[in-house]
Amino acid sequence: MTPGKLTILLSALFALPLATVPQARAQALADDDLARRALTAAEIGQPIPPLRADHPLQGWIGHARLNRDRANLTRAQAQDFLDRHRGQAVASTFRAAWLGELARRKDWTGFRAAWEPGTGSATLACNALEARLHTGAADAEWTAEVQELWRGAGRSQPDACDPVFDALAGRGGLDDALRWARIEAAIAEGQPGVVRAAARGLPADDRRQAEAYAAYLGHADARATAWPKTARSRLAASHGLATLARSNPDAAETLLPQVAQALQFTDADRNRVLYQVALWTVASYNEGGARRLAAVPGSAYDERLHEWRVREAMSRSDWPAALAAIGQMTPGQRGQSRWTYFAARLRELSGDRAGARPLYAAAARDADFHGFLAADRIDQPYALCPLEHGGSAAEQAAVAAEPAMQRAMALFRIGRAAWATREWSDALSRFSDRQRQMAVEMAQANGWFDRGVFGLVNAGGERKPDELRLYTLRFPLHHDALIRAESARNNLDAAWVAAEIRAESVFNPRARSPANARGLMQVLPETGAGVARRLGIPWSGAESLFDPATNVRIGTAYLREMKDRYTLPYVAIAAYNAGPTPTARWQAQRPGMDADFWIETITYKETRDYVARVLAFSVIYDWRLGDQAVPVSDRMHGRAAPTRKPFACPA
Repeated sequence: MTPGKLTILLSALFALPLATVPQARAQALADDDLARRALTAAEIGQPIPPLRADHPLQGWIGHARLNRDRANLTRAQAQDFLDRHRGQAVASTFRAAWLGELARRKDWTGFRAAWEPGTGSATLACNALEARLHTGAADAEWTAEVQELWRGAGRSQPDACDPVFDALAGRGGLDDALRWARIEAAIAEGQPGVVRAAARGLPADDRRQAEAYAAYLGHADARATAWPKTARSRLAASHGLATLARSNPDAAETLLPQVAQALQFTDADRNRVLYQVALWTVASYNEGGARRLAAVPGSAYDERLHEWRVREAMSRSDWPAALAAIGQMTPGQRGQSRWTYFAARLRELSGDRAGARPLYAAAARDADFHGFLAADRIDQPYALCPLEHGGSAAEQAAVAAEPAMQRAMALFRIGRAAWATREWSDALSRFSDRQRQMAVEMAQANGWFDRGVFGLVNAGGERKPDELRLYTLRFPLHHDALIRAESARNNLDAAWVAAEIRAESVFNPRARSPANARGLMQVLPETGAGVARRLGIPWSGAESLFDPATNVRIGTAYLREMKDRYTLPYVAIAAYNAGPTPTARWQAQRPGMDADFWIETITYKETRDYVARVLAFSVIYDWRLGDQAVPVSDRMHGRAAPTRKPFACPA
């Protein structure tokens, strides 16, 4: 970001004249440090350093103090805080914690007084039902609500729901029909434990049958042929066979005719099993995939199975079958750039170059991986139509003056991302599209880069497709000097490295995955330690991966190792995401396959999409870095590009 742009954004953030920005920035840093210390002190019960009375985080500091001491709070103290911060994210956050405390105390009168519908979790919703039970409000409406909750609960509910369900049963509101309704919902969800729990109140014979259904969900065999010929038996048997098909499609296919005949399966029951037999055969590229796909009636196909029918044919290099499979998709699915590109590619391979060209041209209008591949095929510039955004200083100041926005930015700057996200969502609920885009820009000026992903395109439950063109917001660029330097050190393409960071962490240096991958390039600690040891890079433990310089140095070195090991960048990208074992399997399954087909036939959806995404992002980052693009067809093969691709916005 240029100093001028940063100055404008900081000026808008603090709603101050430009001349006072340096002083304002210094004051903001001091305020942030003080707020950080105040929050920590509140959470551990230490004296809180004084903040100015109008500091935006006063409410959250109060929340931290009250939340720590909530076991000793009175109703009046809690209600006073809720009243003073009514309508704010901090009030809803505190309310959920306070309601949990009231439920622990079994203060059901206090719970009802503090309860607001939609607060918190499913646990609190069941607490609210229990509160009504204990305060004389378990009327006919209560019974109907609990019955509906029970009926639709195919999955296990929180323990807090058990007293409510027990009370419903004790009041005669849980008859056999309702128990069977939940059992059927649990069968459809593949939840044998819920089936068994729901069956406990049934008569002995019914309970034994329900437990047989539960057992079958985890171990399907021929014993289902002795069951009663009922819709319920057919449901349990077909779901049991479908579950078996996921691990052993051969066994499920063998059992199906016998069980189907004995229980008189409907088409829907049979198709449920045939679908899974076909899907899990082709998803592993096992023999018999084409035959099993053909056995699934067209009415049982969905987008997922249509895609796998194309991939299965591609894996065998059966171009006519793959093209026919694309033709059987719905127009909407067939019109996606991915399948438009492959329809063109398959026509070209079949000798129909004239028929391929208009399809390539149609796909090339999209700024994504397959659109860029299509443009390469017909030697067109890459389609890029950046959407203008931003606002005047006055408009920016108005967005920055929104109290929830100020709290969100302050919380993010001091490392309270979860609270910051709550304030952010609250602020955006009152913003227009233009204001929301300015909010994203301000968030990124504060280092909160992933708001370009989570604040655009899908907003408030509504899709905004034009915002896909907000490339400077959706593809932030930070630490660009570091990226260029480490890319050069490892003889890597800087746009590729930036694309990896965008795909892995959206430039969040504190990102941490469930697998414990850390930092900008999501490096696992054991990987980081190994790379550091091999290259003589100083290593001070896993926490050092949260340092951008350390992370990018190690991450780019590891990416270089992947490149050296696999030679082809698109394979290296797959290995960076999925690891060496599955990558080796994919290489062995389809040796010598063209890159575009090899990527499309990767078994894991996450990795398949990841490779395409990183390659497409590399093009965008060429643009962000001020360059023309390395052609995707060259980049994914690691070839030196004789010429770079220009960008143009199609008419």
